[in-house]
Amino acid sequence: MLELFYMGGPLFMGILTIIFLVMLVVSVINGIPILNGNLIGEDALRRLGYVKSIGLFALVVGVLGQLIGLYSAFDAIQKAGDISPALIAGGIKISMISTLYGFFIYVISWLVWIGLSLFIKRDAGELN
Repeated sequence: MLELFYMGGPLFMGILTIIFLVMLVVSVINGIPILNGNLIGEDALRRLGYVKSIGLFALVVGVLGQLIGLYSAFDAIQKAGDISPALIAGGIKISMISTLYGFFIYVISWLVWIGLSLFIKRDAGELN
């Protein structure tokens, strides 16, 4: 797993890891009052929206990492000249690692958002 971290580029993978940790902290900070019943209604849903927004930001950063990786890979291919298709496919595969990590973070944040928002709606009596 650490190999994928380095292959994806330590800069973007490190940024994504920090975003993931921030998303977890925001989830816990907002989730505990929701689960205890101290935070209810529209205010709870608004604060819970931050979790999903942070996850979406991670996805955007992951795509940005992929685009920068593809740009540098295509620049190297242009300078080298004749390159095999296998080498191009390998470069594209490596550039997708940051996008996959960003998507993973977004899915986790989305699942947390769904779970806690269903809990809020259940407590408010909106669900049967």
